[in-house]
Amino acid sequence: MVELAPLASYGGLSLFAAYGGLGLVVGFVAGLLGVGGGLIIVPVLIMLLHTHGQAVGMEPQLALGTSLATILFTSLSSVRAHHRRGAVEWPLVRRIAPGIVLGTLAGAALAARMPATVLKVFFVVFLFYAAVQMWLDFKPAPHRGLPGRTGTSLAGGVIGVVSSWVGIGGGTLSVPFMLWHNVPLHRAIATSAAIGFPIAFAGAVGYVLGGWTVSGLPAGSLGFVYLPALAGIVLGSVLTAPLGARTAHRLPVRPLKRVFALLLFTLALRMVWTF
Repeated sequence: MVELAPLASYGGLSLFAAYGGLGLVVGFVAGLLGVGGGLIIVPVLIMLLHTHGQAVGMEPQLALGTSLATILFTSLSSVRAHHRRGAVEWPLVRRIAPGIVLGTLAGAALAARMPATVLKVFFVVFLFYAAVQMWLDFKPAPHRGLPGRTGTSLAGGVIGVVSSWVGIGGGTLSVPFMLWHNVPLHRAIATSAAIGFPIAFAGAVGYVLGGWTVSGLPAGSLGFVYLPALAGIVLGSVLTAPLGARTAHRLPVRPLKRVFALLLFTLALRMVWTF
């Protein structure tokens, strides 16, 4: 449950400013490259929580739950923009959503009971994978049509579980899945944005329920969702996402993706160093 307390109990103005600064970076990168911010939010939040002695031994769960909750807010504008252009494959969203929701809920429930070290190792491995994917600008060639409802639901379940363990909206997995199954790139990106909302919703609910009775969480926690960090990140990202989108039209995308890949490598190495 949420415990109300003075600002000092949340870490003070300086820590809230750090959450806002994280949001500024996340919003700009999301607007610039069209990627979700979970791969930045989670490692930085883990570091901030660890540095300030908050949620000791449960930093990954609190960071993952908070990251997924931010996607609830940040994905809406992206989905609306893609929908207005008619680029979202809504029939595919409806087919994959049940697997996505069940997989994400199950993943969040498991993560709530996992040792922090296991979640950190899984996240670091995925961070290296995402960095390599971004550096190489990997886009699998189409090989076949989309599977039937059962196959799509199973794929959604896997995407949901992994997304709940790394705090992302699933684009790093769902876009390659759709490209492999002959969905054009611009429609795969748009559909991935729409898929991100049920991932975020199910993940946030799962982490709230998973941490509801856990003791030792900092004041302002709603289960494993840390509301002060959520507020700071969302406020910051709203300010800079439009700036990132405008900048994307003025700069070459490939070098920018490689800079982001280097950032992910750095964050992964930093997490390894703190094990």
